[in-house]
Amino acid sequence: MPFSSDEQPDPRESVLRERREDAVNGYLERTPAIYRGQIRIHPNAASWSAQLEDVPPSLFLTGPIGVGKTHTAWQASRQWLAARITRTGRMPSVETWRSTALFDALRPDNRDYDAKSLTRTLQRADLLYVDDLAAARVSPTGWTQERLYEIFDERYINRRPVLITCDVLPNQISHIVGDRVASRLGEMCRGGVVLLEGADRRKGGGAA
Repeated sequence: MPFSSDEQPDPRESVLRERREDAVNGYLERTPAIYRGQIRIHPNAASWSAQLEDVPPSLFLTGPIGVGKTHTAWQASRQWLAARITRTGRMPSVETWRSTALFDALRPDNRDYDAKSLTRTLQRADLLYVDDLAAARVSPTGWTQERLYEIFDERYINRRPVLITCDVLPNQISHIVGDRVASRLGEMCRGGVVLLEGADRRKGGGAA
């Protein structure tokens, strides 16, 4: 029996669904294996990733070591990706970096990356995810902090979100990223700071 006019499937919805599934599966392949499993994430992180606001705040996940910040961030970013495609119909770009690797890549003497080209990429990405922002034992050089300022200031003025995991609050990272970046992050993440609590999952055999 043929479809009636009311029952005809919308081919655009089918294309959008395939695009969304392909994007999420591709992003899942980029996700470290330990963080690919589904977990129940904090309601505020789930709300952020659902893209319910026209200009959602950035998300800053904080809490002690081992409570699941990174696992939450990878899952929230996957959900963000799917919701963004549904909302806009286009493929967003997501840049994911561990902070120590990012600071090294932005050094002027790094031979694997051109710092200025990388800066532009990180400025323009639809979402920038930086993991474990306070992990560096040594603060970045002044030159690297200038690149961080260029990245976060550009994202700040153009309202491009960031996703940060860190074991301290935004107002406690000036010694790592500089005062200007810390100030902008504080405003970008206003209403989007999520404190995760609990025992160290690694000591209990779980992934964090």
